[in-house]
Amino acid sequence: MVAVLRERDDLRGVDLREADALSFDYAGWAAGSDWCAAGNLPYNVATPLLLALAALPQPPTRVVAMIQKDVADRILAAPGRAAYGSLTVAIGLTMRAQRAFTVAPGAFYPRPGVVSTVLVLHRHETPVADVRDRKRFEQVVRGAFAYRRKTLANSLALALDLPRERIAAAIASLALSPDIRGEDLDLRSFAALTDALAS
Repeated sequence: MVAVLRERDDLRGVDLREADALSFDYAGWAAGSDWCAAGNLPYNVATPLLLALAALPQPPTRVVAMIQKDVADRILAAPGRAAYGSLTVAIGLTMRAQRAFTVAPGAFYPRPGVVSTVLVLHRHETPVADVRDRKRFEQVVRGAFAYRRKTLANSLALALDLPRERIAAAIASLALSPDIRGEDLDLRSFAALTDALAS
């Protein structure tokens, strides 16, 4: 495909790069300028690629991507829903997601065994939450969903190897129920909990 594109006269002024999307240096290529991304993503790399784009120091201003519907449902999920999880929070920290439309298997040949969704992500101009330590924030979020049937305190105690009493105290300091579960916290609550656990 790259060879075909390079032969087209109407694309002579286009900077064509052939690279692995998961390891490409987007920040170096963008050089501080705003940029957008679009693509029909291979479904086995859609989740890690969207996570990587959202976590960049300067994420794209807009992403339009066709991905598997169940992954889109997880990104779009609201707190308290079964699909809500660490992927929702990780993407939502820097990007606002919306479903453009759904694509049935019959639209493809050969016909796939899954339904697809065209998802649009818009970069937040201002942070949704004040996250001081991104790495620790991500650890807390992943830990909160590591044991879904357990309370938030028990799940974090197991996942982060922290004393349950310390976690319970942090939860209480935010005026949250001691029996709350990870799926009940919104993004700002996760940021506040990360700070409470660090203090």
